[in-house]
Amino acid sequence: MLEKIIAFSLKNKLIILLFTVGIFGFGLYSLTQLSIGAVPDVTNNQVQVITTSRNLSTQDIEQFITYPVEIEMANLPGVKEIRSISKFGLSVVTIVFEDDLGTYLPRQLIAEKIKTASEKIPEGFGTPEMGPITTGLGEIYQYIIDVKPAYKNQYTVTELRTLQDWVVKRQLSGIKGVVEINTWGGYLKQYEVAIHSSKLKGMNITASEIFSALESNNSIAGGAYIEKVNQSYFIRGEGKVNSISDIENIVVSNTNGIPIYVKDVAKVDFGSANRFGAITGNGEGEKVLGQVMMLKGGNSKQVLEAVKNRVDEIQKTLPEGVYINPFLERSELVGKTTFTVAENLILGCLIVIFVVVLLLGNWRSGLVVASVIPLCLLFAISFMNIFGIDANLMSLGAIDFGIIIDGAVIIVEFIAFQIAHKSKHLEHLSKDERQIQIDEITYKSASKMMNSAVFGQLIILIVFIPILTLQGVEGKMFKPMAMTFSFALVGAMLFCFTYVPVISSIFLKPTVENPKSISNKLINKLNSWYLPIITWALQNTKKVMYGAFGLLIGSIILFTTMGGEFIPTLDEGDFVIQPVLKTGTSLSKTIETTTIIEKNIRTNFPEVEQVESRIGAAEVPTDPMSMEESDIIVKLKPKSEWVSADSKDELADKIKTSLENQIPNMDIEFTQPIEMRFNELISGTRSDVAIKIFGEDLDILAQKAVQLKNIIKNVESASDIIIEKTEGLPQMSVRYDRSKIARYGLNISNLNDLITLGFAGKTAGSVFEGEKRFDLVIRLDKTDRKDINDLKKLFIPTPAGLQIPLSELADIQYTSGPAKISRDNTRRRIVVGINVRNRDLQSVVDDIQLIVNEKMILPSGYYITYGGQFENLQSAKARLLIAVPIALFLIFVLLYFAFNSVKEALMVYSAIPLSAVGGILFLWLRDLPFSISAGVGFIALFGIAVLNGIVLIEHFKELKHEGMKMGDELILKGTTDRLRPVLLTASAAALGFLPMAISSSSGAEVQRPLATVVIGGLFTATILTMIVLPILYKVFDSKEFKKPTFKKHTNSGVYSIIFFFVFSFGYSQINQSQDQLSALIEIGLQNNIGIKAKQLQVEKYKEAINTAYSIDKTTFYYSYDQNNLPLKVFGVQQKFLFPTIYSTQKKVYSAQYDAENASLELSKNKLKLEISQVYNQIVFIQNQEKLYHYLDSLYQNFSKASDRRFELGETNYLEKITAQSKYRQINTKLAQIVTDKKSYYEQLISLIQAKEVILIKENNIQPIITIVNKSKSLYDSYFSNVTSSYTQNINMQKKGYLPDLNIEYFQGKNNGLSQSLYGFQIGLSVPLFYANVKAKVKMAQLEKQSWELQVEEEQNKITHFVNQKQEQLKKYDEAIQYYSKYGDKLAKEIIKVAEMSYKHGEIDFFQYITSLENATSIQVDYLEAVNQFNKIQNEIIYLNY
Repeated sequence: MLEKIIAFSLKNKLIILLFTVGIFGFGLYSLTQLSIGAVPDVTNNQVQVITTSRNLSTQDIEQFITYPVEIEMANLPGVKEIRSISKFGLSVVTIVFEDDLGTYLPRQLIAEKIKTASEKIPEGFGTPEMGPITTGLGEIYQYIIDVKPAYKNQYTVTELRTLQDWVVKRQLSGIKGVVEINTWGGYLKQYEVAIHSSKLKGMNITASEIFSALESNNSIAGGAYIEKVNQSYFIRGEGKVNSISDIENIVVSNTNGIPIYVKDVAKVDFGSANRFGAITGNGEGEKVLGQVMMLKGGNSKQVLEAVKNRVDEIQKTLPEGVYINPFLERSELVGKTTFTVAENLILGCLIVIFVVVLLLGNWRSGLVVASVIPLCLLFAISFMNIFGIDANLMSLGAIDFGIIIDGAVIIVEFIAFQIAHKSKHLEHLSKDERQIQIDEITYKSASKMMNSAVFGQLIILIVFIPILTLQGVEGKMFKPMAMTFSFALVGAMLFCFTYVPVISSIFLKPTVENPKSISNKLINKLNSWYLPIITWALQNTKKVMYGAFGLLIGSIILFTTMGGEFIPTLDEGDFVIQPVLKTGTSLSKTIETTTIIEKNIRTNFPEVEQVESRIGAAEVPTDPMSMEESDIIVKLKPKSEWVSADSKDELADKIKTSLENQIPNMDIEFTQPIEMRFNELISGTRSDVAIKIFGEDLDILAQKAVQLKNIIKNVESASDIIIEKTEGLPQMSVRYDRSKIARYGLNISNLNDLITLGFAGKTAGSVFEGEKRFDLVIRLDKTDRKDINDLKKLFIPTPAGLQIPLSELADIQYTSGPAKISRDNTRRRIVVGINVRNRDLQSVVDDIQLIVNEKMILPSGYYITYGGQFENLQSAKARLLIAVPIALFLIFVLLYFAFNSVKEALMVYSAIPLSAVGGILFLWLRDLPFSISAGVGFIALFGIAVLNGIVLIEHFKELKHEGMKMGDELILKGTTDRLRPVLLTASAAALGFLPMAISSSSGAEVQRPLATVVIGGLFTATILTMIVLPILYKVFDSKEFKKPTFKKHTNSGVYSIIFFFVFSFGYSQINQSQDQLSALIEIGLQNNIGIKAKQLQVEKYKEAINTAYSIDKTTFYYSYDQNNLPLKVFGVQQKFLFPTIYSTQKKVYSAQYDAENASLELSKNKLKLEISQVYNQIVFIQNQEKLYHYLDSLYQNFSKASDRRFELGETNYLEKITAQSKYRQINTKLAQIVTDKKSYYEQLISLIQAKEVILIKENNIQPIITIVNKSKSLYDSYFSNVTSSYTQNINMQKKGYLPDLNIEYFQGKNNGLSQSLYGFQIGLSVPLFYANVKAKVKMAQLEKQSWELQVEEEQNKITHFVNQKQEQLKKYDEAIQYYSKYGDKLAKEIIKVAEMSYKHGEIDFFQYITSLENATSIQVDYLEAVNQFNKIQNEIIYLNY
């Protein structure tokens, strides 16, 4: 087939070139459409349920909100994990789903459950809402609403917050791909009515009365309209308050005709809402921040461009002096990583081209190979665009052009060699004849090398399949890489048999190779170095073998000493500093602290461009921090401008030291923006290692966390050890005296409402300023809500008209409560977070675990787990332990197919451990720990490493085939011949990764381990392949192995192997019996007339679908009317059914086709059952026949012996006739068995209906192992399709209510008229008498209901049938188990002992007969049990109910 494609390509060069140009053009188009990011989005499939209840304590949030939400969500399908955080005023429950559920189904499921959860949450405690549809990479653009220095005093933070909420946020909303604009910091403007307790008491007015007055005097109304003098006047009641004075003049009460206004008892002014977060920046104090959050799965490149364009437009609408200052945007990191990828790809491409040209020695050949590189890249980009794969550091970062063009190198090198070889002959031909000859040479050369080229690329392609099985974070990280690499390889394979032959035949010229060229000189020099080495190796075989083995053992030992990390940390270019302040620290104190930190950093470190601090929670609290928690984002300048540090770790240490000197006893944690968000979203913690202590009591958890911190603080490189703040939240606790409350006739609910109104405030309505809307809030004046005494002095009105202080009704004092309660899967826990710097993750955790196991003692019910990045590492390593063996197994299977020899396959396979030596050694030399990046590098390396071995072994075999004798001469000849292609393949592949291995650009950290492994592995694999592999070939080929003989297998055996290779990642055993049965079933399905008849019925229904749009015949008519003019009329009429009827009719026919198709599958299922039962019966009979043949021969010999003994007088007549009777009895039974066998063979032939003779070879009966029951799905499909057919029939009958359409066009002529008369007619045929239609619909509905009841009955039958048969199976299974364990051995022992005893005269004839019958009975019972077991098993498998 490949030869035909090559021939077509060479005959149709223009088409192939146009096809190539088309791919090139589509690739360039895809490049403009491709979503470009920094790294893959590894966020798991999660939904946050956020509930804000500003006034509830942490315990109350957990009990009343978090717990009901968790319980409701726990039973949703596909839930992997539930995490929650409860803190003052806020509950965030994170539900993690399986990735295959998609984005929107989980949200739909949660939306339904939120309604139920809301019903369990008390009224007024908050309403659960889902967080935005975004991910860890969702925060693509963050900006500050900033003010130019000259205008600093003109704008307050409140005004800037108002600008953000009502100008900027509104205009940024609605951009495609933007899901949320989150606001952080500033003061949310309110109209505040600040009441004075003393004035209220003095005027005997309650706060409730003021609240009611505000509510009642801030409304609008409409009174419809009045008509007057042909004009409608609409009535509108204007009762809204528009200003502070309007609020002040609202009447609260009227005493003796004297109104009391709001201004008499309260101060009305602008205020702000209680806030739980703030923003500071550059040491300049508070600011307002906006976060643009991208929709999950959005194209970051397009969304960022749209956001930036909109920001430019918004800048023009902002007041003078105000501007949008973008301080953290994804495009900067994307730009850095894109530059890294582009730099590595371009440098890799140039190095590969240089190597290829240098070693091929022909610049034309080099350019042909080089031209494949951009084509493969654009081909891969096209498919990335089609499959929605982002272009980022991982998806494009592992493309090695040296590997991709390997096939093209093999083909072009051979074509160039053949053309050069025949150059003298070609020079004397005309231009056209020369081209024809070159085409012929190209065709033959490409065809010859195509199998090798495709096979090499196929091995590499197959190796990447296990990477596609990776799940979780590592799957999302490396699957795009594997897919992109696979796309590029597929493109290379496609171009190898289309573009490459065409361009080679056009571009390559017949010139004689120059023996003095640089290429030849280089190869000759390398050969001169190599020959002494291989000659020495051939003379010192054992030393070489032991040396290679020693290297392997040494590398394994070295590997065990290497540490491990999940994925190398990507240098994002920016810092996040997280200072840990005392629990309960006020917002103002946190703002003061962050401002000091910002000033310190800006003053002492010129590397810093900007510093912004995010404190507490945002408006949409997807990242729920307390008021003492903050993220200080340090934006750094390019490294070229750094002066005080050379690396980020060094800079971090210096910043930490500087801050500790200024603010002692403050813990500081360093991380990066995206890394921090990923860690938090994926594992619920921001640290590299999260040690989670689980238990119920929060105090015990806190104590154990402190103990844990103290025992691990001296572990090397375990820096930034932070304990999750769960306790110590300062509270003013109000404990009510219920007896006093009852005495005054009050209730607790009213008291709680008054506390909320006085201190938190209560919204009494809204005030509009144009389009802007602000809350009208009533609360105590600032002077009356400063300390605990103000709470004690809060006056409570009683039903008797008195006002008493709250301290009379409750005990009010300072207490301490939990600051935060975190739960994983409904279990409380506390986290000790550790960031690892300057050391690998695995070794740090190993040290920690060792210390914890020795020194940490936990109470009963408490336990420790390790999460964060370490948890991801453990999960990924577990998957790699599956993926790597699968990759190794696939390589071996392909090698076996290539050589058809286990010995040769194993010899080439030796390149894998030899390549691992180099990979491990180079990782160790570069001080890189083992990571998942390195693991993926090993998988890719193993596929590449075997290619050189294939080239070498194939050439050895070719030389032997040409007549060379096995020996040193053959090996020397083969290795020197193949030195150039081996070096070319290996050096191109290795050097293609070189830029990635040595790059220091942003993002290179992730690529470095992968590239190091491949380069190191190929380096040692190439050296050892050229030395060790020839030695192995010499050793193994010189020995004559005694080869076992096998029966000749049919092709079905090969197909079975291929079937196993493609589909089986588990383990299955397919014996010869199952092969023959499968073949008989296949023949039966092809030949059986009943099945063929059914298939024709299915075809009939399929064709019926095409008749759905059949339209009635068109009527053409001619009429002559003598009464009018006279007039000759020509016309055409057409009748149509209502348009929707045709599509419904098609659905009816499609449903009938599906039902008939399902019926055909059931018929096939029944035939499979019948064939299986007859086949198993024949196998059973043949086993009986085998047993009775043995008994027949035994009794026949015994009968003859008895006759002889009777003649000699050694026995009596009874023994003789008994022996003859037994022999004849067995003989008769044997004849019956033979007759039964013929009968069953006839039955089998009638089922299979094959012309050839059928012979069942299987004589060994075995119980049928449990097989997945697919028949149930066949019946379910049949029931479903028939139900669908009835449903569509109902829809069809309902269409009877619709009218038919009639269209007519006519043209009249008359000799007296100067022109023809035209006309048309459109009509509807309306079913006025629709009783019959109604009856048909009812009849169709009854038919469906009847069928549904039948389906229910059938499904019940199936269930009971399977249960009944399962019980029957147990009975026969016990008999089979008995025979397997005891019966078989017992029967054989009985026969053996009976024969020996009878021969020695220890038992008489009748005892001997009895013993034989007992042994036979055991064997017959076993055969019968297996037969019955198999019958029942088949009935279950094929559902013969």
